[in-house]
Amino acid sequence: MAASLRLGRQGILFGLRLSSTLDRCLLATHPCQENVRHFFRSPWILGVSPVKVQMPALSPTMEEGSIVKWLKKEGEAVAAGDALCEIETDKAVVTMESNEDGVMAKILIEEGSRNVRLGTLIALMVEEGQDWKQVDIPPPEAAAPPAADAAAAADAPPAAPSPASPPKPATSGPLRLSPAARHILDTHGIDPKLATPTGPRGLITKEDALNLLKTSPVPKATPAMAAPSPVPALAATRLPAGSRPNIPPLSIPGKPGAPGTFTEIPVSNIRRVIAQRLTQSKTTIPHAYASVDCDMAAVMHLRKDLAKEQIKVSVNDFIIKAAAVTLKEMPEVNVTWSGDGPRALDSVHISIAVATDKGLITPIIRDAADKGVQEISANAKALAQRARDGKLLPEEYQGGSFSISNLGMFGISGFSAVINPPQACILAIGTSRSELRLCEDDQTLCTQQLMTVTLSSDGRLVDDELASQFLDKFRSNLEEPRRMALA
Repeated sequence: MAASLRLGRQGILFGLRLSSTLDRCLLATHPCQENVRHFFRSPWILGVSPVKVQMPALSPTMEEGSIVKWLKKEGEAVAAGDALCEIETDKAVVTMESNEDGVMAKILIEEGSRNVRLGTLIALMVEEGQDWKQVDIPPPEAAAPPAADAAAAADAPPAAPSPASPPKPATSGPLRLSPAARHILDTHGIDPKLATPTGPRGLITKEDALNLLKTSPVPKATPAMAAPSPVPALAATRLPAGSRPNIPPLSIPGKPGAPGTFTEIPVSNIRRVIAQRLTQSKTTIPHAYASVDCDMAAVMHLRKDLAKEQIKVSVNDFIIKAAAVTLKEMPEVNVTWSGDGPRALDSVHISIAVATDKGLITPIIRDAADKGVQEISANAKALAQRARDGKLLPEEYQGGSFSISNLGMFGISGFSAVINPPQACILAIGTSRSELRLCEDDQTLCTQQLMTVTLSSDGRLVDDELASQFLDKFRSNLEEPRRMALA
């Protein structure tokens, strides 16, 4: 009897296991069940986890950047190494490349957005095969105040309430304005933070700007409110960022010929950093100056001989070669200043100053002492063109050891340039001029082609005696270009 009960119990357990197995098989193969499983696993329910694209640091001194142009559109496939967008840094316009494969899902910072801080989320990507339209957009992160400011705010006593306090900004985080809204608010001088955004992802639209303009009109000065001043009020107009007016306008629309007007020019990232570095250079580096005249007759003759062989090189190419050879012969000048003191450099990299629409930039001719004049010429032309186009790579303008600034083509006879830190020297080149002098027989007059060069040197690294020796050797190398080419 007991044995029969055991067999019956085992049969029931076997039947239950068999039924469970069949149910699992049916659940795995039935189309309806598969669709249900797929639905609950779909992005409609779970959402798509995005790959964050943040504002990168594209130069060592970069703190913020501007989105110049997006090169990928939403929904477009992206491969590792593809160009995502063009970013204006404190040095140049640099192309940002993707580090991963995927699909561009959402662009969060639009073209033309300026002063975007490092680490700001600018776009979202998803992996291949995911639905990019269902990407989860993370909420904006509130920026934490600096520790010093937070401590000062904690120690400060509570301020007394003001009877007429200004309205609080309606927006927080990075501002996103449509072009029309930006134009309206800039024209009337209204803070965009006071607008209430109604567009997608916190975008301030044209209607938002008009509503703010209606509720908060620009106050007009009355005789009782306006402070007496002998100087007439200044009226401002605006120009696009990075542009330079040929002649500053002296009137504004509606007031032709109004005196005391001015033009407000937005500061680009490049020009802001140029201002910071020039101020740093003139306030922290003890500049010393020394000038010498170089006879350019041999260089002029050699250029003509090379032109007959269809080899076109400029005077500046010979100057770069002469400076590089001189630095190789005098390594004590090929130094930079670090926080701990002098730092001797192993290679001679010449920075050449190139004027662009957005400011001065110094691309680098690397290992210039080991290159011929023709190769230096080709490198200089290519770098100058990329600098004007804003296409320089970071390694093409970082790491120079010595700078050259040539204004001779503008007819400048001589000038003193500002040192580009942490470099020790910069050589300023003037135009060549013809002068009469006594010939070797001391009886007849000869024409001499002279060019003035001025060395600005860091007195902490290159003293007056060393600067004089450098200029004397530089002049000897430049006045004997054939010997210099063999050096």
